[in-house]
Amino acid sequence: MQLPDETVTDLSRRLRKVAGQINGVEQMLADKRDCRDVVTQISAANKALEQVGFLLVAAGLEWCLAD
Repeated sequence: MQLPDETVTDLSRRLRKVAGQINGVEQMLADKRDCRDVVTQISAANKALEQVGFLLVAAGLEWCLAD
């Protein structure tokens, strides 16, 4: 599967953001932050990762239909 460069760039940017969110969750746990705040960040990271997956599948389907 060949994805357009701009799609790969966008997905990579989104994945870096998710990685930063996960690192933030780890730090929040180390800092003993309130569990509601931690769960909120986990939820946000999960949603962002789901969006990456959706965009990847959509781009893959576009490629399959074109080829």
